Amino acid sequence: MKKIIALPLCLMLLFSVSCKQAKKDGDTMDADSVDTEEVEKIVISLTKLEGSPAYEDAELILQSQTSMTVDGNRAVEFDFAVNNYELGAQTESENAQKLANSGKGQHIHFILNNQPYSAHYTPKFNKEIPDGVHHLVAFLSRSYHESVKNENSVVVRKMEIGENPENTHGFDLDAPTLIYSRPKGEYTGKDTENLMLDFFVLNTTLAEDGNKVRATINGQEFMITEWAPHVINGLPMGEVTIQLELLDSDGNLIEGPFNKVTRTVLLKPDAS
Repeated sequence: MKKIIALPLCLMLLFSVSCKQAKKDGDTMDADSVDTEEVEKIVISLTKLEGSPAYEDAELILQSQTSMTVDGNRAVEFDFAVNNYELGAQTESENAQKLANSGKGQHIHFILNNQPYSAHYTPKFNKEIPDGVHHLVAFLSRSYHESVKNENSVVVRKMEIGENPENTHGFDLDAPTLIYSRPKGEYTGKDTENLMLDFFVLNTTLAEDGNKVRATINGQEFMITEWAPHVINGLPMGEVTIQLELLDSDGNLIEGPFNKVTRTVLLKPDAS
């Protein structure tokens, strides 16, 4: 059975405001008089995503990275090895029809300094990276952008580019860390109906009595106690704001440069 975790705060606020108005007008009101159809449209829910192939044996290895200068710009060539996983293939799951899905197939999510990822469908590619100290997290992704979550499906590296690079992030490779993945960018038409919330956690586990991830979506809070992807439903068209925070068992933010991140995505109706 799917577990739905939702805090319908807007229902409480709408009912409270309606009751105050009724009292002001000298009328009586009960819960049945609230327009439930209108309320349901604005309540956001978060549901655990299930049914994806596990790929427990999938492996991502960074074989080499070579810094070079191309046309005056610093570039780094990355050469990955991928085992027990096929880049470019469509993931065989009903979720590929349910969620925004890449027509190019399975790929690598390449995340530098917890910024929005770039997707790569081949194991060897170049990236322009400015001089400095950078922290790379790269992991295998299904065609519908759900990360493959096992200890061998991710690469974490500290990169020093250029001469005397300055470390401006203070990232501890061994500390509990939250890395944001999805949602990302723009969604149109059918893809706006089910948005996947997905992230990677490093050096920690999640549990009801342990560390947790707090997701705040358009002001509504959800507490995630299991490292798993979730589907967001009930979002309005327009700009959506998602904030993720890695918390300890007491609900305090765990220190770290990437453990609190806010992103915005845009939902648009079908142009047709």
